[in-house]
Amino acid sequence: MEQIRKQFPVLNHSIYANTAASGLLYDDLLEWRQGHDLDYLIGGSNMKQNSNRMHSETRRVVGEFFNCNPENVALVPNFTIGLNFLVEGLDKKEKVLLIEGDYPSLNWPFESRGFAIEYLAVSENLEERIYDAIKINGITVLALSVVQWLNGIMVDLTFLKKLKTQFKDLLIISDGTQFLGTRSFDFLESGIDIIGASAYKWLLSGYGNGLLLIKEEVKERFKLVAKGFGSGRNALENNHKRTFCKHLEPGHLDSLSFGSLQFSLEFLSKIGLKKIGEQNNKLSDKARNEFNEFGLLDDIVVKRNTHSTIFNIKANQRVFNKLLEHNVVCVQRGDGIRISFHFYNTLDEVDEIVKILKS
Repeated sequence: MEQIRKQFPVLNHSIYANTAASGLLYDDLLEWRQGHDLDYLIGGSNMKQNSNRMHSETRRVVGEFFNCNPENVALVPNFTIGLNFLVEGLDKKEKVLLIEGDYPSLNWPFESRGFAIEYLAVSENLEERIYDAIKINGITVLALSVVQWLNGIMVDLTFLKKLKTQFKDLLIISDGTQFLGTRSFDFLESGIDIIGASAYKWLLSGYGNGLLLIKEEVKERFKLVAKGFGSGRNALENNHKRTFCKHLEPGHLDSLSFGSLQFSLEFLSKIGLKKIGEQNNKLSDKARNEFNEFGLLDDIVVKRNTHSTIFNIKANQRVFNKLLEHNVVCVQRGDGIRISFHFYNTLDEVDEIVKILKS
């Protein structure tokens, strides 16, 4: 892992505990992006005309990375745009269950379109309360983040699979922006029907690219209306042939952004998702134990069986300033300080942050 850390120059001068806000650029990706733009500089439109083939290859790589048919992969500039396209095509008679305080870009598209909505607060027994709410209130759509952006609480994926088995007509839509890239994830084997993500965080792909994965059997629940000349392959006669995912890609796709996504997924695959997940689990366990020892975590986080690598510690402005003075990159969120670790962090860095907090 030490060799991999050398790819990330930021780690040479700081403890980077802020991947939940922005993932890092690394040497190999920078080199690829420079080569891409050099090809564009020299080749002009000839280079860009080949980008359709590149986008098809990106969908293939995304599909292999998450186990999803490439035909059911949509490349979107970010999760927010993709979700809005989807929700616009969803029957307004659907009854939706949301999580209070979930990422605004997940909740707002439903709230702004007049759906009947029920809400649940995040709690120690979140999964049990989700089950009860669906059963009692006749919920037809569950929309939630796999990992909560404010405190890092992660929903039990095994629970979602069991939930889908019991409520076969329940549509489960997930924001995976704070999850995808942190460990292995098999989309087809999961209980999630649609999952999306902006890829600039844990997938380390830079800005301007994201993805949506859609299961074939839920497409009939939507009547998508977004269209564009680019997604019809620039031919008017293709208008009636537009596939489901092409409605989610109504305009031209940027070859630099989505080439970066492809490059980073291949980069992460070479490291190994199993290895990345194991490192992240070690970081999560150590940080939770250390932060809990000093009473810095909410009881909900402490009492749950598993957790992500995102933590919101109880600390004020003075403590935040102290962390910044010691070159710890983090951010204030909610009532505390959000600290987040990825595989390029070390257990020693967790110790160093604890040492600063003790002081």
